[in-house]
Amino acid sequence: MEPVAVAIMAKAPRAGAVKTRLCPPLSFADAAALYRCFLLDKIEQVRSLRTACPVIAYSPAEGRAFFEEAAPNFVLLPQQGADLGDRLAHSLGELLDRGHRGALAIDSDTPTLPLRFLEQALDLVMTPTIDVVLGPTEDGGYYLIGLRTVSGELFEAMAWSTSQVLSETIRRAHASGLRVACLPPWYDIDTADDLARLRATLAGSDGEVPRHTRGFLLERTK
Repeated sequence: MEPVAVAIMAKAPRAGAVKTRLCPPLSFADAAALYRCFLLDKIEQVRSLRTACPVIAYSPAEGRAFFEEAAPNFVLLPQQGADLGDRLAHSLGELLDRGHRGALAIDSDTPTLPLRFLEQALDLVMTPTIDVVLGPTEDGGYYLIGLRTVSGELFEAMAWSTSQVLSETIRRAHASGLRVACLPPWYDIDTADDLARLRATLAGSDGEVPRHTRGFLLERTK
């Protein structure tokens, strides 16, 4: 069977189409430029997972050219579906149908997420006593979901972008008899406060840092 697939759920970084909740303080153009840095850093992180198959599940369809250039040697998978749940279920299902032993879908809004969390998820998703792997975000969502079999009830009619997503996903999983493992929580970048936290974190860090994001933010503070 194919190795575990790790799919970045990504949008083409176009002004006015990404990270608009960061405007203000950012302009639409700067928000798109920052998101582009998020993507480049996440691509580098996933590429470093030597035992995984790197994938980008992208939207919109006409954004493919950006990802062909930014992520050579990644599998490119167009997102399909009316909402995030549809797109997650389709992307994970497509990868599993292609013969991957397991599949992870990860967000593109956690530039400081430690690599070890993804490495841990790769181990957990192949553990026979675990059916669902979740990476909680501090705002009540999740930055990662991993499966060996897609269970539609985890994705259908979910109140996405609310603080109930994680708890409702876990409730549905348990109701279906699925065994859940959670990674450590982390924060994603959605609001101006998140951006200020990210800027402060990267300004004082010399360790494992997202180099594209750090460079962009430090340049904007000069």
